[in-house]
Amino acid sequence: MASLKVTPEQEKKVKAIGFLRNKGTDNFSGRIITVNGKITAAQQRKIAEAAEKFGSGDVLFTSRLTIEIPGIPFDKIEESREFIAEEGLETGGTGSKVRPIVSCKGTVCQHGLIDTFALSEEIHDIFFKGWSTVRLPHKFKIAVGGCPNSCMKPTTNDLSIVGQMVPNYDKDLCMGCKKCSVEKVCPMGAAKVVDGVLEISDKCNNCGKCIGACNFDAIPDGEQGYEIAVGGMWGKRKQEAIAINKIFKTKEEVFELIEKMILLYREKGETGERVAQFVNRYGFENVEKELLSDEILERKEEILAAELHLTGGATC
Repeated sequence: MASLKVTPEQEKKVKAIGFLRNKGTDNFSGRIITVNGKITAAQQRKIAEAAEKFGSGDVLFTSRLTIEIPGIPFDKIEESREFIAEEGLETGGTGSKVRPIVSCKGTVCQHGLIDTFALSEEIHDIFFKGWSTVRLPHKFKIAVGGCPNSCMKPTTNDLSIVGQMVPNYDKDLCMGCKKCSVEKVCPMGAAKVVDGVLEISDKCNNCGKCIGACNFDAIPDGEQGYEIAVGGMWGKRKQEAIAINKIFKTKEEVFELIEKMILLYREKGETGERVAQFVNRYGFENVEKELLSDEILERKEEILAAELHLTGGATC
C-alpha cells in the first residue's frame, strides 16, 4: 500500500467541513446535508454526477439522513464542494455542536400530525446553521417525528419532537354504546367503555385515531401539539429520551425549548458528556424545571460568550 500523504492536521481541517477519511487511504467521504431528509430530483442528479466525477461512483446514505460520496481525493475536496453548491447543496454535519436534523416524512404520511418537513427546515436554519459556531460538550442531535408511531425512533436522540393530536372529548355526548367505535379504533387500548361511559386512560399517546370516530360526535376534533423529550442516546450506550410533562402548542414554544436545552447543556454539561449523561447526572427533574422556566434565557448572552468546551474528548 502506498504511503499516506494527508497529514492528521489536514484530516482534522476537512473533517470540520464534512469530509471523513476513508480507512487506509488519502480519499474522503463528503457528507452532504439534506436539511430535512428531502432533496429535489435535480439535487439527486447532481449528487450522482458528483459521485462519478469526484468519487468512487457510489452514494451512501447515513442514519442521520445525510448523503455521503466516498472516494474523493483530498485535492478534489474544494472542487467537489463547489460543484454540488450549484444545486444548493453543502457538506458538513460533524463536531461538538448541533448536528443535522432528522425528520420522518410526516408531512406526506397518512399518519402525520404535523408538517415535519417545514418544522425541520426551520430548526435547521435556526439551530444547525444559526448556532453552528456554538461549541457544546458533545454532539447535539435533534429528531422530528410526525406521530407517535416513531418510525425514525426520535427518542434515541438528544432532543426529540413528536407530533400530537390531543382529542377533545365531550363526555356528555357519550352514549355508552356496547360496540364503541372509538374503543375499536384506539391502537393503544386507552379508550374503554366503563359503566356505560367512555373513559380515556393515560395510555393515550395522542395519535388522533379516535377523532371523528364517535357516531355521536363525542370526539369531533383535537388540538395539534408537540411532545418534546430530552436525553436520548444510541451508540455505545443506549437510553430513551424522557418526555417533558407538557404538550407544546406552537412551534415558537418548540424553538424556545430547544434554545433553553442547548443553553443548559452548554452551561452545565461537562466536556465530552452526551446530553443523556448530563440529564442523568443533573437529574431529569432539575432539567425539566429549568426548561419550563425562563430563567436560563436571562443568562443567554453570558452562556454563549463563555469560553467552554474548547478541547474535545468524548466520554462515551
